Amino acid sequence: MKQILMLEVSPRGKDSASRSVADTLAARLTDLYPSAKLIRRDLAAEHLSHLDGVTLRAISTQDPAEAKRLKEAAHQSDELTDELLESDLLVIATPMWNFGIPSALKAWIDLVVRPGKTFQYAGDGVVGLAKNKKAILVLASGGVFTEGPWRSWDFVEPYLRQILGFIGIVDVQTVRAEGMNIPPLAPSAVPNANKAVDELAL
Repeated sequence: MKQILMLEVSPRGKDSASRSVADTLAARLTDLYPSAKLIRRDLAAEHLSHLDGVTLRAISTQDPAEAKRLKEAAHQSDELTDELLESDLLVIATPMWNFGIPSALKAWIDLVVRPGKTFQYAGDGVVGLAKNKKAILVLASGGVFTEGPWRSWDFVEPYLRQILGFIGIVDVQTVRAEGMNIPPLAPSAVPNANKAVDELAL
């Protein structure tokens, strides 16, 4: 493994469950792959651009002349996309907000899911171009969404698995720190997630 890309999304800093578990995972990955480059990209601090009309044209055009003219508008997307494509493992550490992902993570996704770069149209469907990569989702939530009455309200893991599969990343494992807002479960949420990190197939 040559490069690991870890996206951290929570703005809570040291109080973040997803960041705490990401730290545990980063330590294990560093032990296992000491020569690998570990990139930890803080999406909460970076404030990535959300797509506007110019950027959308810049990253989706198939016209070489227009692509050259709009090269500067595509710079951030190019950088993030190349970083993803050069990585062997993608880690996404994110909280659940209102049953979905924070907009900072959605901004990153919109900048890297690009025709001709991470997927291409083929016949009646698409082919993912970010193949032969693995992903680990580190998810934190106030409630419990792996079972029980709230399971159908989880729009985080299903969406992330769907969009990663769309670009060719199908080897995806998940670690959860859930029940953070439920007093009987909160104290064990992060320790249980850290234990799950030790059991990941890396």
